[in-house]
Amino acid sequence: MTDHLSTAPHPAASPQGKPTSYSRVTLSRIMTAVDVNLYGTVHGGVLMKFVDDVAGAAAARHSGGTAVTAAIDEIVFSEAVRVGDLVHAHAQVNWTGQTSMEVGVRVVAERWDSAEDEPVPVATAYLVFVGVDVGGLPRPVRPVLPETPEDERRYREAEIRRAHRLARRRAIQAHREG
Repeated sequence: MTDHLSTAPHPAASPQGKPTSYSRVTLSRIMTAVDVNLYGTVHGGVLMKFVDDVAGAAAARHSGGTAVTAAIDEIVFSEAVRVGDLVHAHAQVNWTGQTSMEVGVRVVAERWDSAEDEPVPVATAYLVFVGVDVGGLPRPVRPVLPETPEDERRYREAEIRRAHRLARRRAIQAHREG
């Protein structure tokens, strides 16, 4: 992997890539009593697994094969989810490297007691996946081709998150060696 963002070709330069829309996936489920925590709301771990499931589906779709979770960059819970809520997780590949992909996830809930209202944003997350071959080794993934200004923004922000991730890793390694 290269640490230099400026040396990476823009994704539109590669004709074998796939457009951002190709990777978009939505999973939906109704939350039940088995999903609750001690406070009577849906357990964060249940939502984290849901986020990982939808992100994995988007990564596999985009890469055309098996992709495994390498990192969860960030997950932010903004509203509690309740039993009976219909929850939708929307994912798309925001950025691709040689073997890795960033997947963005947005989770919304339709409240069971006010289904006619707009869905409530409940969580966002950014995950890193790596395409792997049958032996479990990293394999090349095709580039993602941003289609809209929003996709371009997500691509650029994903590069910033990657740069921060790599810088943090180098700083921790230097501290351990020092």
